[in-house]
Amino acid sequence: MSAPAPSPLAVVEAAPLPRQEEVLTDAALAFVAELHRRFTPRRDELLARRAERRAEIARTSTLGFLPETAGIRADDSWKVAPAPAALNDRRVEITGPTDRKMTINALNSGAKVWLADFEDASAPTWENVVLGQLNLIDAYTRNIDFTDPRSGKSYALKPAEELATVVMRPRGWHLEERHLTFEGRPVPGALVDFGLYFFHNAQRLIDLGKGPYFYLPKTESHLEARLWNDIFVFAQDYVGIPQGTVRATVLIETITAAYEMEEILYELRDHAAGLNAGRWDYLFSIVKNFRDGGAKFVLPDRNAVTMTAPFMRAYTELLVRTCHKRGAHAIGGMAAFIPSRKDAEVNKVAFEKVKADKDREAGDGFDGSWVAHPDLVPIAMASFDAVLGDRPNQKDRLREDVHVEGPELIDIASLDARPTYEGLRNAVQVGIRYIEAWLRGLGAVAIFNLMEDAATAEISRSQIWQWINAGVEFENGEKATPELARAVAAEELAAIRAEIGEEAFASGKWQQAHDLLLHVSLDADYADFLTLPAYDQLVG
Repeated sequence: MSAPAPSPLAVVEAAPLPRQEEVLTDAALAFVAELHRRFTPRRDELLARRAERRAEIARTSTLGFLPETAGIRADDSWKVAPAPAALNDRRVEITGPTDRKMTINALNSGAKVWLADFEDASAPTWENVVLGQLNLIDAYTRNIDFTDPRSGKSYALKPAEELATVVMRPRGWHLEERHLTFEGRPVPGALVDFGLYFFHNAQRLIDLGKGPYFYLPKTESHLEARLWNDIFVFAQDYVGIPQGTVRATVLIETITAAYEMEEILYELRDHAAGLNAGRWDYLFSIVKNFRDGGAKFVLPDRNAVTMTAPFMRAYTELLVRTCHKRGAHAIGGMAAFIPSRKDAEVNKVAFEKVKADKDREAGDGFDGSWVAHPDLVPIAMASFDAVLGDRPNQKDRLREDVHVEGPELIDIASLDARPTYEGLRNAVQVGIRYIEAWLRGLGAVAIFNLMEDAATAEISRSQIWQWINAGVEFENGEKATPELARAVAAEELAAIRAEIGEEAFASGKWQQAHDLLLHVSLDADYADFLTLPAYDQLVG
């Protein structure tokens, strides 16, 4: 007797979208259902393990390299699989959501790679989830164009050889997709994003001389990397493509993952493409994990924690050392500046800072780096061209001079900076403005000439929470309290109302964003992710 066919996924509470039947085919949904059936139980176990580890950190206020995996770190014989041609030169990568205009502009940007983002730069409305998939399918089949309804400007793809290679980022393991249920429960958003993209595009990308490449976000341990590796093995067999076709770059954007970089590469070694050094999520993770650790773990204003801070330098140099030791790409952090069309002096100062940042990364041994805007591609390209020349990467630079001890990664107290009242105000300003846009379905938002995503809101609300709970006193003598946070938030909300006018204020989600920011910043029960309560309020 043959095995019964898997139950179909149910699409719930979702209005039909144009051309959704091209994405939500029976075959694609059956694949996602099988991923869910096989792998969601392990995902659930790993989420429970995160909570257990966080409780242990709260008890000990420390972290270290894992003794049980010391053999993997000591074994110099293993390497990750060689990079495919399409991912061998990654000197500049542009990031952004998968709306139609961004899809065309990112592919045309001149960057080597586009991080097509279903995660922090995309609010997970059903429309964004489904139409983002459709836009990528249309791009690969060259059936994509866009005309801006306001300006009338038209956008179309350049020739294939000029387009960036796509590396797609699915949602993190903690998020569900409420619009797809299987046997009565929602499917993890990561499996929906990965499954639909892989099923529709794996063979198509191979035919284009590339492959299904992924960025893996919010990873907290090598066991989570092992789960992804098992998913890749199953998925490749399911659609009948060779093992090792999938390649994954892991974002080292949690403090726990920073202690398991080699183990993460080892688990993914047949599918690993590299590691990336994130900033805001990394700081958010430090606050989240060490929020009970007292004054020595209190971070100053987020903008005062640069990548040259000693504990951040330890993290980035260890990442380069680890990647190159194992034959993987080391990808640097984000240049988030959005050029001004009105203020040339602002641009001049910002471009100099971007250049200095990218010069530092290239000089440290990184093989590439991120930018958020096409105008920054030439600046970052010049920094890496100056170091790499005609070479596709500098993985031969092993950085054997780097020796990082465990305590260096969490030596927050060595920072010569303190939280400021202006830092509190900025966290409130940016938090409200970002959350308001996110609740309207926008995940990548230009705020004060910077491209912000969900990681920005996470570090902003975490700093407010940490400063209040640590009893920080600011330089003006005021103490961080819930009352002060509420007062600053009320002032900011009034300022926004005055800035944009009553009509725009009323049509937005400003009060809702204000209330949500205060909820996650002041609640004694610290929310693991802002996007969990926010998703409950996201319409669509």
